[in-house]
Amino acid sequence: MGIEMVLDMAASVEPDRIAIGRRDSGSTYQQLVDTTARGATVLREHGARHVVFVGVNGPILPVLTFSAARAGIPIAPLNYRLATDQLRDLVAQLDRPLIVADPAYLDKLTGAAATVLTGEQFLEAARAAEPAECVPTPDDATAVVLFTSGTTSAPKGVLLRHHHLTSYLFNTVEFGSATAEHATLVSTPPYHIAGMGAVLSNIYAGRRMAYLPDFTPESWLELVRTEGVTSAMVVPTMLARIVEHLDGATAGTPALASLAYGGARMPQPVLEKALVAFPDTGFVNAYGLTETSSTIAVLGPDDHREALADPALRGRLSSVGRIVPGMEAQIRDEDDVTVLADGETGLLWVRGAQVSGEYMGKGSVLDADGWFPTRDRARIEDGFLYIGGRADDTIIRGGENVAPAEIEDVLVRHDDVREVAVIGLPDDEWGERICAVIVPSHDDHADSEAVRAWCRERLRGSRTPDDVVFVDELPKTPTGKLVRRDLVSQLTLSESA
Repeated sequence: MGIEMVLDMAASVEPDRIAIGRRDSGSTYQQLVDTTARGATVLREHGARHVVFVGVNGPILPVLTFSAARAGIPIAPLNYRLATDQLRDLVAQLDRPLIVADPAYLDKLTGAAATVLTGEQFLEAARAAEPAECVPTPDDATAVVLFTSGTTSAPKGVLLRHHHLTSYLFNTVEFGSATAEHATLVSTPPYHIAGMGAVLSNIYAGRRMAYLPDFTPESWLELVRTEGVTSAMVVPTMLARIVEHLDGATAGTPALASLAYGGARMPQPVLEKALVAFPDTGFVNAYGLTETSSTIAVLGPDDHREALADPALRGRLSSVGRIVPGMEAQIRDEDDVTVLADGETGLLWVRGAQVSGEYMGKGSVLDADGWFPTRDRARIEDGFLYIGGRADDTIIRGGENVAPAEIEDVLVRHDDVREVAVIGLPDDEWGERICAVIVPSHDDHADSEAVRAWCRERLRGSRTPDDVVFVDELPKTPTGKLVRRDLVSQLTLSESA
């Protein structure tokens, strides 16, 4: 069964329910079926083997996703923020692409493929086409190609096959669970697994999708209120900006029943303030990777409120929750073989039907038993999964492994710290020295030595930063992931200048 059946199932139950857009002007499920059947014809007539989308998240994304699925070809949403040569390089890796792009990005893509259309041009062509004949898509065909963000290496094209995505849906989402009053606000980028997951999971649940292409705290809150949004997902930087904008006030979003977050580490002080600002909202921490077709662990609403209410459980707010049904997890030693005991920190490996672990042109990285190496440092304690950052981020100081997250979790609680990243810099004596890079919360902040002294009271001496540097901002991806390699390069260059 291909993912196009997800839309057909939803339309068969509620054909006249609004699927995408505003509640007074959106498209129904049946209209979406009709449009995507005609969109599939457009793709077949052009002989496309891939659909490339370059643009912000909006109603065109589900149209292209299901049009591609009906045509039996993958969709590849690309990061519209990339430089022209980077975008064109990714397009060149795809066989016979048809590009659909927002007008703002057409100049970057002219000549990159035989056909380059705007979203409106694609819709016009679809309206003039006949509906494509329904041909079931094989389970093992590729449905989506997502290029990893490349925070530690060049982007790799992850192949998500139809059976990976449907396995994720069947195990984690209840079909038709939404009512006509339910609406979700989608503000995650289309080239991120959360953006693609939002299309599939909300259609499967029968939930209307409203869109916010350009995020600001004010516009996000306004849309939640005016559209009666009942669920939303944000990345940590978005939630931090919303909390800062509210400045201690409550959000005033009574309809918002669920607020999910993920994509990067969430500073615990930000989360604690958000739980107070949204007292009637259930918070969900969703942890997943591109290679796992979205969520593999969830910290649910009850977990959040219990941890906030009980100081003995407060540490659970820094976890990503429990492994979802259909998935297994192991913590292995650095040898990638030895399975560690409960509470020990090592490398996270996962297994399940939703896991791909397959890269375009590179094949699968699953081991002989189907386990995928996430390369995240982690531990499992009392059934809760704690992520300690990427294995590549580990600082080796004097032969001792230091996880940046251990130090960041302490520093972020300093009153003068808005954001912090801990990195390793080259050092002749220690191999690497620990550097804390801080975005201060106000102009009149503590000096470097005062921050180091504060850390020394709360951390072992070997964990106290050797250097403390203050900056205006940290380099991040659009989904809020810290790009440590850029930070290391910046500080290494500044030292050598």
